[in-house]
Amino acid sequence: MARAAGARGRAARCGRWRRGALLAFAAWTAGWVLAAALLLRAHPSVLSERCTDEKSRRILAALCQDYRGGWLTGALCEDLCVAGELLYQRCLYYERGKKVLQAQWRGRTVVLKSKREAFSSFPPLNLLGEETGPGAPGIPDAELLLMVAGEVKNTLGLELPNNSIVPLWPARQGPRWRQQLASAWSLLQQEEYVYFSLLPDLSRHILPVLGSCGHFYAVEYLAAGSPHHRALFPLGDAGQAEAISHIALSFLDMVSHFDSDFSHRLHLCDVKPENFAIKRDFTVVAIDVDMAFFEPKMREILEQNCTGDEDCNFFDCFSKCDLRVNRCGAQRVNSNLQVICDKIFRRWFSSTHRSPAVSPQLRLQLQQAVQECAHQEGPSGNSRTASSGVFWRLRWLLQATLRELQEVEK
Repeated sequence: MARAAGARGRAARCGRWRRGALLAFAAWTAGWVLAAALLLRAHPSVLSERCTDEKSRRILAALCQDYRGGWLTGALCEDLCVAGELLYQRCLYYERGKKVLQAQWRGRTVVLKSKREAFSSFPPLNLLGEETGPGAPGIPDAELLLMVAGEVKNTLGLELPNNSIVPLWPARQGPRWRQQLASAWSLLQQEEYVYFSLLPDLSRHILPVLGSCGHFYAVEYLAAGSPHHRALFPLGDAGQAEAISHIALSFLDMVSHFDSDFSHRLHLCDVKPENFAIKRDFTVVAIDVDMAFFEPKMREILEQNCTGDEDCNFFDCFSKCDLRVNRCGAQRVNSNLQVICDKIFRRWFSSTHRSPAVSPQLRLQLQQAVQECAHQEGPSGNSRTASSGVFWRLRWLLQATLRELQEVEK
């Protein structure tokens, strides 16, 4: 009997060990799946397709066929498919299913974007099946807004009041309302479209949507930055030193907007010249926000299993590993300002940067402030306090630089 009891005890311990091992393996697998998904999101060129004019024209032809067939609609459909006012120019890139095309629309250059190639590839709004004809009662507005709010929460990690999400949804009017509804639902499933639709009224550093046709939406074309540019961004005929100072001040303004203008802080986890563009007045605009996250979503991403701090670095957004529980903290410990200082400002204001029109003392102060900004570390609260101090110092130094440059011009 003792042997039987011992055997049962060993079997129970073995069972517990197996269950524990399976749970650990499941957690490990889930972590790697999430990491792989986020990696592809950050570097979609891993699965990029060849970008061709022939295929791009076929995609737009299929879009127009769906429009004429009564499946979709949008403010740009007539200009694209009937009037010839929206003309394809060239393919910019395909990345992980996303199609980005350049076009000419009524005398201005625009970019047409969609997360997927075909309208039919977007999951439909199931509630549309409940409307069987013109005499049907239709879908209650409250139910539609509830679904929109749920989709926005899934995309942004935010719960928004109904009056904030109304711009994403068509008014109930006209014979094409069902097509408007289906088209709006396909757009709502595209994170970047949601950002570009909701945020421009709150910040000039976000591109506004100009219009849409089905699942494609248009934004203004702006030349992106590049590490191959001497000044990171195309400056035209502007003087380099003065232009860089204006652009740097606009970056600081963008940091302030993204920290303060929304209901939650907006984190930029992929800071590089290619994700920004400069308007003619030197305003910095975020043109790729695939790796931008509001605070609730950021906390969800950062809070993962870890064995060291390096496991808690999500591209440009860092956290700390709590070795007592082997979990990354949900609070980001660096900031947008710190990453911009490190990846953008250091290229401009390093020890090798020389601007004869600016006094050596001011150049040295600016270089030291940028270095301090790029290397801030510490707990999140202290880091934010330090960021605030260096933010205002950088702003003052850049304004002083502009004053000296303008004095030379006189």
